[in-house]
Amino acid sequence: MKGPISHFIEHHYRHFNAAALMDAAKGYVTHLEEGGKMMITLAGAMSTAELGVSLAEMIRQGKVDFISCTGANLEEDLMNLVAHNSYKRVPNYRDLSPAEERALLDDGFNRVTDTCIPEEEAFRRLQKHIYKLWKDAQDSGKRFFPHEYMYQMLLSGVLEQYYEIDPKDSWMLAAAEKNLPIVVPGWEDSTMGNIFASYCIKGELQASTVKSGIEYMGYLADWYVKNSEGKGVGFFQIGGGIAGDFPICVVPMLYQDMEMEHIPFWSYFCQISDSTTSYGSYSGAVPNEKITWGKLDIDTPKFVVESDATIVAPLIFAWILGL
Repeated sequence: MKGPISHFIEHHYRHFNAAALMDAAKGYVTHLEEGGKMMITLAGAMSTAELGVSLAEMIRQGKVDFISCTGANLEEDLMNLVAHNSYKRVPNYRDLSPAEERALLDDGFNRVTDTCIPEEEAFRRLQKHIYKLWKDAQDSGKRFFPHEYMYQMLLSGVLEQYYEIDPKDSWMLAAAEKNLPIVVPGWEDSTMGNIFASYCIKGELQASTVKSGIEYMGYLADWYVKNSEGKGVGFFQIGGGIAGDFPICVVPMLYQDMEMEHIPFWSYFCQISDSTTSYGSYSGAVPNEKITWGKLDIDTPKFVVESDATIVAPLIFAWILGL
């Protein structure tokens, strides 16, 4: 059964990028119905865009099997969870002068397009709790991935005192409750990564306390080998960058470097991006280019929706969820 949003999409979205959205959504459903699994990759600031409102339900309903995301998306979902009421929206962000931008910084805000994240309420509220987990792990000789520390913090309940949104709209909480596999390539390029690095530089923590990107690739490779039989694993890429580039390379690595000649290619591919096709642009490259790199096959279903992911992704998720 399909709900009113799905009926609206099917009736109105008939051509161009609208039709591509519809085709990609139907292809996603078909992939799952035929027994496939799906990876979703999150680039940009999708958590600050509150994609969790729709993504969390996708996770709860088993429509997502693996997530690759930037460190920013990992932490910004938690920031929104604990500090939403202190966020500031600036609809006229295009008109801000350098002096007005500096005034935001002086007031403790970091701007992402039209949304300003409150540093004190968001970053610092999380910092004391995550530091304790890092320190306790180090003192007991344990090591975890960045997302595992976040899961521990969420599941411990220490953040519940700060919740300022309905927790059902946090995709990280939904993922933690299901222990969803996640890779966070380039985690050090994030606020929490920078904070962790500062403790290492000061000699309070050791870099090895947080597992590395190379270990993340090994973790993903092990999962892919165990889950790629049958219909295989699909790849739903939101935006570009390292969140997509890192995990898609697991297939050619397994095939070429591990010499696993029978490892299946990704069996579905969709990218939502506003990156135009241009010289040397990987985010804007057409999917067929990935065939030459051993990531997709000739007959892999391939979809590209050239539009704003904050508009497109919730609509595709609504179709998949039957809303």
